[in-house]
Amino acid sequence: MVTRTRFDDSECPVARSVDAIGDWWSLLIVRDAFDGSRRFGEFQRSLGVAKNILTARLRTLVAGGVLETVPASDGSAYREYVPTPKGEALFPVIVALRQWGEQNFFAPDEPHSQLVDRRQGQRLRALEVRSADGRRLNPADTTVHKVSEQ
Repeated sequence: MVTRTRFDDSECPVARSVDAIGDWWSLLIVRDAFDGSRRFGEFQRSLGVAKNILTARLRTLVAGGVLETVPASDGSAYREYVPTPKGEALFPVIVALRQWGEQNFFAPDEPHSQLVDRRQGQRLRALEVRSADGRRLNPADTTVHKVSEQ
């Protein structure tokens, strides 16, 4: 069996983030949590993932502080999974993936789910990366300062 490379001590924020939530099941669980899924069975039905995989991913997301378990909202003995502030901070990442997918993996007239502003009922504006002074940036406009170079 191949041992998974860990990045939890990397100097790179992208590597550490991928280490925490980089597999597709974890991102889809977070997406479903934003869409209102709370219980194990809801995640399992939505994703069609094997129960052992879902259990492992939920444990990892809870241990990493992305989700937390709380008493069930209906007062039953069940526990529910809800995003923590750290988990809610993933919202722009999920929106960016959604918008990238819409732009690159659907034909212009192909139907797909849409994320809309609950108050206005309109689709979200495309996310943009901007400089501190408001300029729109692309990869060529940025550089990474490595820790060892500071």
